Amino acid sequence: MNTQKPSLLLATGNRHKKMEFSDLFSDNHLPFELLDFAALGIRVEVEETGSTYFQNAALKADSAFEASGLPVLADDSGLEVLALDGVPGVFSARYAGVGATDAQNREKLLSALQGNPRRQARFVCVLCYRDAHTRDFFVGSVTGSIAEKEAGKDGFGYDPLFIPSGYTLTFAEMYSEEKNLISHR
Repeated sequence: MNTQKPSLLLATGNRHKKMEFSDLFSDNHLPFELLDFAALGIRVEVEETGSTYFQNAALKADSAFEASGLPVLADDSGLEVLALDGVPGVFSARYAGVGATDAQNREKLLSALQGNPRRQARFVCVLCYRDAHTRDFFVGSVTGSIAEKEAGKDGFGYDPLFIPSGYTLTFAEMYSEEKNLISHR
């Protein structure tokens, strides 16, 4: 009797996202094994040329599926700040420029909001599931606000600045279990 679980490829090269998804899928009773590019020994680089999260998630899912032949889960996500008309949005990872660090992106955001009392924001995530027969999308979001300064050492990206609605801590100050209960993913 074969008890091997089918595989699901998580299409990301971002180690922080991989850890977050691994935490989310850590239940041993899941009907699949979560793999990443490293486990398969492949490298997939996708230029995010889409103007929406949906387009970028589909680009990533299609490329990973073509490279692996496995069912794929791809993510595109971003931070949208109301006072900045939704910026950084789909450009969140490269808000301070291509190759910018998370710290540089956060610094640019704080500078753009300096003196602005309107700090409402939301994280948005679009997941694209792709296999040989299907391409499905799933959307998640969480509302909150941008802190005046960074706080916390956990998380990644804008987590040290994002305070979810109803909370006083940033995502980076929360335990991963607490963050995962309310996260956009």
